[in-house]
Amino acid sequence: MAAVSLTVSTVKPLGDRIFIKVSASEEKTAGGILLPDTAKEKPQVGEVAQVGPGKLNDDGSRQTPEVSIGDKVLYSKYAGTDIKLGGDEYVLLSEKDILAVVS
Repeated sequence: MAAVSLTVSTVKPLGDRIFIKVSASEEKTAGGILLPDTAKEKPQVGEVAQVGPGKLNDDGSRQTPEVSIGDKVLYSKYAGTDIKLGGDEYVLLSEKDILAVVS
């Protein structure tokens, strides 16, 4: 079997799933103390990198996603699946786990 090269452009979310590039978390406290990875809070803000075609309704129609590629969003803290691609962190989650679009 051939090796698959994963990049953001090769990830195509299915259904109502959204692929989000996670924003970097704070490296130190307000007092200047450096935080180890284990002490950092999981980020809840990111930029939409890919969008699925939308939720399939009972009648067979698709519900268009409310977010678009490039939107900055706030999402549930423990939602989705964490994925690392090329040194960047991403999360793949359901559209219902997105709480708000941040302007």
